[in-house]
Amino acid sequence: MQILVTGCAGFIGYHLSQRLLAEGHTVVGMDDFSSGQKINSDALRQQPRFRFVQHNVAEPLTITDHFDQIYNMACPASPADFDRRRLHILATCSRGPWNLAELALRCDARLFHASTSEVYGDPLVNPQIESYWGNVSCNGPRSCYDEGKRFAEALLAAYRREYGLKTRIARIFNTYGPRMRADDGRALPNFINQALTGQPLTVHGQGQQTRSFCYVDDLVDGIIRLTNSAVDEPVNLGNPVEITVLEIAEEIIRLCNSSSTVIHVPRPQDDPNIRRPDITRAQTLLGWDPTVERSVGLARVVEWFREHPPR
Repeated sequence: MQILVTGCAGFIGYHLSQRLLAEGHTVVGMDDFSSGQKINSDALRQQPRFRFVQHNVAEPLTITDHFDQIYNMACPASPADFDRRRLHILATCSRGPWNLAELALRCDARLFHASTSEVYGDPLVNPQIESYWGNVSCNGPRSCYDEGKRFAEALLAAYRREYGLKTRIARIFNTYGPRMRADDGRALPNFINQALTGQPLTVHGQGQQTRSFCYVDDLVDGIIRLTNSAVDEPVNLGNPVEITVLEIAEEIIRLCNSSSTVIHVPRPQDDPNIRRPDITRAQTLLGWDPTVERSVGLARVVEWFREHPPR
């Protein structure tokens, strides 16, 4: 197939593009480098069946290729981005999917959209199941991302109902792996870089808030299974093993054989207290389960950051 991947220079977009190329597809990658990394697009350009287009997906699309599938991975997704790219994120979450939906209609292509566990906000149920409507602040500091992604889901549902567009939506939970941004602002890259350099690990609050970490290869497998399935309802993709932020900090200190200690800093506003996906739908409808143990995945990420320290 010929496939378009937006956000191909991002962490997940890169791994997805590499997997699709390995399966024998031709991939056109699109990115504007607002949060993607040139090191990722440069690596992809070494592949003979890959072509790169630098473009902001929120701007009108001028690409004239025919695509069999479109994967929309484009959007800054780091808490560090929420403060400095609010309007860019809102545009990417609204105009971007709208542009891609029109392109998918023209091509009669299947459109995958990367949604997020953030649509659940600071959830009042645990684990989070797809039928849960969420507990989201519509004007808080995270709202540009949370509500942007919720709008994108509503938009694509409308396109599916009105035009029969073949949409696939994954609500992606915390994902990690090699090629994460060093300045991502999230717990794992922060903790690993701090541990490797002997700095204190900065844990927000008492660190009792929970997260569920899925290795990127497992996530990509779920994304492709979902896109190739007949499932048009949102599907949670993530690892249901829940761990506190303090526990993951201590685990990384041990894994890095670091002398770092933990210090506690104030929690950001609207920082979710819990994150744990109910993946029954993915298990039942896609036959999908994450398989990479956290200790194995974290060792790979630590090695990546050892070889690619922050500049």
